[in-house]
Amino acid sequence: MTVPIFTYLGGRSCEFCFFFHIFCGSVVINMPRSARLDAPGVLHHVMGRGIEKRKIFLNDEDRSDFVERLAKLAQDGSMDIYAWALLPNHFHLLCKTKNQPLSAGMRRLLTGYAVNFNKRHRRHGHLFQNRYKSIVCQEKRYLLTLVRYIHLNPLRAGLTRTLRELDHYSWSGHKALVGNSESAWQSTEYVLSFYGNNGNRRKEYRDFIAKGRTLGRRPELVGGGLVRSLGGWSEVLSKRSRGMKQASDQRILGDSDFVEETTANCNDFVKNNLRISRPQMDINELAQRVCTKYNLTPVELCAGSRRHDGVKARRAFSWIAVRELGFSGADVARFLGVTNSCITRFVSAGIKPDVDDLVNQL
Repeated sequence: MTVPIFTYLGGRSCEFCFFFHIFCGSVVINMPRSARLDAPGVLHHVMGRGIEKRKIFLNDEDRSDFVERLAKLAQDGSMDIYAWALLPNHFHLLCKTKNQPLSAGMRRLLTGYAVNFNKRHRRHGHLFQNRYKSIVCQEKRYLLTLVRYIHLNPLRAGLTRTLRELDHYSWSGHKALVGNSESAWQSTEYVLSFYGNNGNRRKEYRDFIAKGRTLGRRPELVGGGLVRSLGGWSEVLSKRSRGMKQASDQRILGDSDFVEETTANCNDFVKNNLRISRPQMDINELAQRVCTKYNLTPVELCAGSRRHDGVKARRAFSWIAVRELGFSGADVARFLGVTNSCITRFVSAGIKPDVDDLVNQL
């Protein structure tokens, strides 16, 4: 069944028919894939992998075909390309969209490449694993870090043994940035403009790359979300303890202000699915407010009573605790003395309980 999920920033509707299932007791919840965020002038970190982790580049002819198609996207004004790297079973790309959505450019790149790849190697079927992954990135905060992360991939993967070999590796954008190749389509001047004066820019860039060798795989740079954007759980917990509200989204790598700015023109579906880390209300305080609304005592709320008001109160309590305050279903189940599947039924019910007045008090 195909279900309309999301309207792009430009107003175009898109439909997805792929769902994954989460089984909780006897309840099956259909969860749609997150829709992409797409608009002109947005910086994207794009990743694509081979199906079943198979190789998508078997020889230099494959790699040349992919790079030529990538160059055409830059040359026709579809995007500016700041960094890229080809590895045997996946690729990385850092680009900024210009005169067309990212989805249009990636469709041209990946579909055309896959068709030619299948012809060259006499194969059939899908080449890439599902759809590509794209993360919207805050340029001022992450541009240089992402350029370094992407261009160190061949070294981390063992395709080159030293930084000197990486300087001459033909299948990443690093070679052009250190001046060992000419790639007029790659936005080298923009990247190098962040490194000193004209005489030392390439050296400063290379020094910056060299310092990144000891930083490891940097998993925080291949996704968005609150934990990654703030730099780890310690920062998340620190801000929560100070009552600071942070907006986050798994498709965005950036601070709270950037998330809100990026999603300002999204439709209500996208806004409602942003993960907003509110000041954490104590679960006991929430219970007291729910009891006041439904004229119950805390004992009655947690006693498992089948009274109509008791069931309504537990449903409201569960909805707010999980969906608004971010408590886990297991935490709420323990507090109420019910099963996890009971909380799942409350939270996944198609009809939202009448809790707007309580939510406005958070």
